Amino acid sequence: MTTLDSRALNRATLARQLLLERADLPVVEAVSHLCGLQAQEPQEPFVGLWSRLRGFQPAALDELLTGRRVVRTHLMRRTIHLVTAGDVLAWRSRHDAMLRQRVLGVYRRELDGVDPGGVAAAARAELARDEPRTMADIGRALAGRWPSAGPRPLGELAIAALVPTVQVPPRGLWRAKAGVRNARLSSWLGCDVDPLPEDGADPIGQALTRRYLAAFGPATGADLRAWSGLAGLPAAVAAIRDELVAFRDEHGRELLDLPDAPRPDPGTLAPVRFLPAFDNAILGYQDRSRIIDDAHRNLSVAGERVVLVDGRVAATWTVGADTVTITPLRRFTRAERTAVDEEARHLTAFLTDAVRTS
Repeated sequence: MTTLDSRALNRATLARQLLLERADLPVVEAVSHLCGLQAQEPQEPFVGLWSRLRGFQPAALDELLTGRRVVRTHLMRRTIHLVTAGDVLAWRSRHDAMLRQRVLGVYRRELDGVDPGGVAAAARAELARDEPRTMADIGRALAGRWPSAGPRPLGELAIAALVPTVQVPPRGLWRAKAGVRNARLSSWLGCDVDPLPEDGADPIGQALTRRYLAAFGPATGADLRAWSGLAGLPAAVAAIRDELVAFRDEHGRELLDLPDAPRPDPGTLAPVRFLPAFDNAILGYQDRSRIIDDAHRNLSVAGERVVLVDGRVAATWTVGADTVTITPLRRFTRAERTAVDEEARHLTAFLTDAVRTS
């Protein structure tokens, strides 16, 4: 079995994540290919797409959100993701159990004895009466029936787990400062999520596995679980095993992949790229060493924006008034410093030009 070292995995990741070369793709196709973008910080996906797409304009994403072709919703890992309407309809039911378990795990004591079915029915009725609503609105309404649980646990259980919802615009639009208001996914998109099969088969899990490998592979089963938050995917992987190819990493772990997916030569040059906070190019793996050193791993969960140099996290960045400030994590060569500064100028131009035209 062929061994892929860290650099080979890095170049494969960059290629799948559209970071090795900016792609000429419509925004909706890019969001679909990437299996969504983590988006709890509503402005971050704009930089993520700018770094991946040639000529990206914020208005293109705004139009998809207001046109209901892309939505903001709780999905992978119970985090807010920006995903296509088709993907959330196809994937949401497979995430239901995980979403519920994670909320109940956080509020186990407060929600002890609370009937989830009753909470879901009451929340749907509240949303049907007056959409969209904030999570706090729903929590307060439900607390009248379950006063011992408290508004916040009830609101999170209903909105983040039990009732498929979306965060409606203007939340998530370019430069919009808007609070979170939630609407039922079914009413926002005009149709409901795909149901789970009753025969115990897992076609959704199989489809998720294929899509994950297309955007993140080669990867281990642990990587797939870390990205999705789903525990029950080994059977789905086993069901499509004959479709996949296998490799080993430097630690002897098995990596699975789609046979025709890009795996560039490890010597391929990687351009400087600026990544937003919580980018899935980093968070989409259990073992993130292919793209970030273990010493800097916490940056990926602390909301730091990072700079890739030669394909790896080498700096953090912040933005002020018309200025992008870079803080290196290691010493740059003169050529690297020049390349980072040049890309920073392009990013500054994108941010300032987009402000003027928004």
